[in-house]
Amino acid sequence: MQNLLIVIVIGGIAGWLASLVVGGAGRGLIMNVVIGIVGAFVAGWLLPSFGIGFGAGILGAIVSATIGAIIVLIIARFLAG
Repeated sequence: MQNLLIVIVIGGIAGWLASLVVGGAGRGLIMNVVIGIVGAFVAGWLLPSFGIGFGAGILGAIVSATIGAIIVLIIARFLAG
């Protein structure tokens, strides 16, 4: 249960930060969490391919998930037109 809470909090922070960088405003709590969690999966898959790592811990997870969420939001914006 504690791990799930940590994932939700990190996803929410990462999604909110990515929304600020890409869109200029938050997208709501639920959407920020979803974007952050998807971003964490994207970053976990993509960043090691380029040899990029931010270390262990919550700060590294937030930075990594934020970068992944930014990528997700840019792709979503591109596909939406």
